[in-house]
Amino acid sequence: MSFSQNKQVLYGFSEIPQALMVNPGIKVNNRGYFGIPLLSHIHVSAGTSGTTVYDIFSNDGVDFNTKLRRAVNKMKPNDFFTLTQQLEILSGGFEIGTFFKKKGYLSFGLYQETDFIAYFPKDMAILALEGNANNIGKPFNLKHVNLRGEVLSVYHIGYNEKVNSDFTYGFRGKIYSSIANVNSIRNRGVFITVPGENNFYTHLFNLDLELQTSGINSIVEDDSDFSGKDIVKRTLFGGNLGLGFDIGFTYNVTKQWSWDASVLDVGFVRHSKDVKNYKVEGVYEFEGINPLFPESDEGQTAEDYWNEVGEDFEALFELDSTKSKYTTWRPIKLNTSINYAFEKQKYEDCDCLRKDDRYLNAVGLQLYAIKRPRQPQMALTTYYYRQLFKGLRAKATYTLDSFSYSNIGLGISAYLGSLNFYVMADNFLSLRNVYDAQSVSLQFGFNYIFNKNED
Repeated sequence: MSFSQNKQVLYGFSEIPQALMVNPGIKVNNRGYFGIPLLSHIHVSAGTSGTTVYDIFSNDGVDFNTKLRRAVNKMKPNDFFTLTQQLEILSGGFEIGTFFKKKGYLSFGLYQETDFIAYFPKDMAILALEGNANNIGKPFNLKHVNLRGEVLSVYHIGYNEKVNSDFTYGFRGKIYSSIANVNSIRNRGVFITVPGENNFYTHLFNLDLELQTSGINSIVEDDSDFSGKDIVKRTLFGGNLGLGFDIGFTYNVTKQWSWDASVLDVGFVRHSKDVKNYKVEGVYEFEGINPLFPESDEGQTAEDYWNEVGEDFEALFELDSTKSKYTTWRPIKLNTSINYAFEKQKYEDCDCLRKDDRYLNAVGLQLYAIKRPRQPQMALTTYYYRQLFKGLRAKATYTLDSFSYSNIGLGISAYLGSLNFYVMADNFLSLRNVYDAQSVSLQFGFNYIFNKNED
């Protein structure tokens, strides 16, 4: 499966109102719309940038432990696992007048989003797989432990204006209401095993680890009475709040060449409610287990002995728990593309062009980037767009990214009167074996659109 906040098929698909969410400065071709509640935009994706499920669990006659060892050795600390999900709850938009007697476009809505990323803790995986007996003197890097996840709702209102035939701009303000957050991205430290003086081995820990959470403690605590009403409350401005914005534009370089760009989710969330943080910091030494059990006449059983060993190990680390407020920044996204449109539609009864200035075909190149805890992730997409019939449009994409060099996507937008339906997916070549896919995403939705009159 895949990381896929990149909506390369939706980007630039101007007939679909949700394209405003990936570029608030796109050209708008309708007088207004409203999304069918809970069905106007559904987007899901999940996955890994390294080893796939098929690599480990395929029935190919190779021993499971061998495949697991290969997978651990193959993956790198910058490989990651992700889950992305969006559900648009309400959305709409309509034309408005401005003080300058130009027509603008106002859009608004509410959506829920889940975004989770965890990097592969390679040294910890090797330690779990091989143990430390064969790795004496080898330092295991705890910086590899790195994850971030959030479930939130987003209220937004945007403005779009066509300044002239060549330039359109737009911006969108957002209020975030975080439902739950987990954040652990600044970990440092090492674990190393060396020959001991009082025992076979001495285990040394140099730790600076922190886990920040909000909205989690009230769910997992033993006497919790957390319910669905609490989720609704946090969705409706009852969670940890934050602010953000999107900006974007479209510029016609010539009648057929255009350039557009957008920057999304420039914002933050301030976590002050239901906060619980955990921190371990310092240098610790553990000499391990005494290989000889105490004499039985001392009155200590084997069970007592092992319980004492476990308690000593747990007592070794000083785990600090706090309720300190903290701030997280949203993952900023950049989109930009250059496009070439061609072939205008003609009337059936004569060899003359329609007054509508839109073209039937377009090709282009799009660059996408998103800021992540370790490093930015990028994708490059080329596409072909075609208006097949008056009520049917299609877009095909080919994307190069950190997951695949063969990601082919397809999206269609269809009209039944004023009712619009769209569906989009990518990495079609991997659908023959979805368990071996590294990049799969799906999005679809329904809108009611008030289209402009056409000749």
